[in-house]
Amino acid sequence: MIYEKEYNLNMKPLAIDLLVIKKNAHVQIENEIGKLFRGHNIMEYKSPQDHLDIDVFYKSGAYASLYKAYGECVDDRTVEDITVSIVREAKPVGLFNYFEKHGVRMTNPYQGIYYILDNVLFPTQIIVTGELDKRNHIWLKALSDKMEKQDLKELLEHVNALSKKQEKELADSVLEVSIKANCHIANELRGGDSVCNALLELMEPEINKIVESKVQEAIQKAVRSFRDLGADNEKIREILMKNYALTSKEAGMYL
Repeated sequence: MIYEKEYNLNMKPLAIDLLVIKKNAHVQIENEIGKLFRGHNIMEYKSPQDHLDIDVFYKSGAYASLYKAYGECVDDRTVEDITVSIVREAKPVGLFNYFEKHGVRMTNPYQGIYYILDNVLFPTQIIVTGELDKRNHIWLKALSDKMEKQDLKELLEHVNALSKKQEKELADSVLEVSIKANCHIANELRGGDSVCNALLELMEPEINKIVESKVQEAIQKAVRSFRDLGADNEKIREILMKNYALTSKEAGMYL
């Protein structure tokens, strides 16, 4: 027998991807994903490259168990008030085969949504975003590297239709992730004025950072070259102000 004291279960702090707290217990959410929700809802998102096997499945349940155990007092967060949702783009065929082989029952109440009925401490659903109705779940389906032109166009239309600041910021975050994952589609869409403008508006902060970085590199290189030629600081300052439209103070930062 081997005894290991204080065995570390994880090398880094455990963190839940997303915790959704429903404030009003009497409100029934009509959204297909939210129908399962109770007071405390743990959501784990798996990227297209992540595996979803039986161990990952139980780890998600373990997160929920730890969350339940760390309430402010004993049974502060009841079992009946906690749910687990695991989100993945592709159907976890291997995991579902495991469930079938071991007699774990599942139901498929909505397109792309699977309830796990056995061997779980909390109501649990697996959400396969690749199977969801894109009209009702366009934001989740956008977190994929397999989007088509029409999907990205519709996503941009939804983003442009939002008016509230917080909603716009959250939508822009989803759009940015989607564009980076589907850059080939984004490049093909640049021909349309409205799409191009939306893309440029979203990516403007990143573009500005890149441009600013390149300009700074060019100025620093120029300063080194002028110094190698024997120019003094005042002469270099004059050249920078003339050629790079810098103020005296801005030019002085490079000297």
